[in-house]
Amino acid sequence: MKKSVVFKIMLTVVIIAVFVAGCSNNSNKNEPPIEAPLEEAANTEDDNNGDVASEYGIVINEEDVVFTDSSGEEVTITRNPQRIVVLQNSLLEIWDQAGGQVVGRVEESEDKIIENAMSAEVVGSMGAPSLEKTLSLQPDLVIISGSYSAQRDMVPLLTQNNIQVINLDNDLLKDYYKTVRLFTAITDREDLYENHVNNIQTKVDEIVAKAPKDKNYKAVIIFATARNTTVRDSSSMVGEMLKDLNVINISDSVKTGGDTKTFSIEKILQEDPDFIFVQTMGSDLEKITERLKSDALDNPAWASLTAVKEDRYIVLPKDLYLYKPNDRYPEAYENLAKIIYPEVFGEY
Repeated sequence: MKKSVVFKIMLTVVIIAVFVAGCSNNSNKNEPPIEAPLEEAANTEDDNNGDVASEYGIVINEEDVVFTDSSGEEVTITRNPQRIVVLQNSLLEIWDQAGGQVVGRVEESEDKIIENAMSAEVVGSMGAPSLEKTLSLQPDLVIISGSYSAQRDMVPLLTQNNIQVINLDNDLLKDYYKTVRLFTAITDREDLYENHVNNIQTKVDEIVAKAPKDKNYKAVIIFATARNTTVRDSSSMVGEMLKDLNVINISDSVKTGGDTKTFSIEKILQEDPDFIFVQTMGSDLEKITERLKSDALDNPAWASLTAVKEDRYIVLPKDLYLYKPNDRYPEAYENLAKIIYPEVFGEY
């Protein structure tokens, strides 16, 4: 075969190959790119950064946990710390129930004793913890309550000493849920978190869902100490419970700021609540009673109130309604529900 003929045949083959390849490329341009399935993509993302997103804005990594504390700062805490000091008893109770141990704690209350922590060193009171004693324990982690200025003041010196700090609020139900999620992540006790979801959160939700929505009962929460008498609105712990149970808090209409409001016998008489709930703080019950009498009970008009006439003046027990109920939240909600709706929940 002549060279010219061979050359023409080879040239024709090349042209055909180029044309076919071009058509294939043009066809691919008109089709969407092939994407990995969503599940595969999600797994890839987890493999790349090791992060697992959790509830309440908490990110649980293999070595640490990232969250936003009560001051609004993003904080990273190493998992499974060995030497821990907790400066509030309600937070200590949650830490204990999350499988955590402590080397230091504050003075216990007779209504909030955590047996597993009794052998830990006492570093002062909640309102006046000792920085020196805390540092002497060489903690890896200190857990504080943002409600106490003396505890907040310790944070800069703790961090300067390379001590991790968790600054939390534990005022409302959502705070408790977040704290449980955070603590069980740090202690690596997912089993205890699942137990919490199944046996505490689920029970609270069931009680709230069962509460009647058409009664429109009104209530006032009186907070009494030996020095003064105030009222609490729905931004307080008990106030939140009553709101969840569809009870109108007459203090919500008084706009003075904060969850502690000025007591007004005139306001109570005007609104004539169906329920009067009383919280007491302090050990001198006699002085507290005297204060209540002088501020309210001795007023001649007090006996005319519906709540008083129908025996709906209730002094709430401290263990559930002054101190945080924590894992006893279902009991706290159910007791209130029984008082308010005995026809639905049974007698208290």
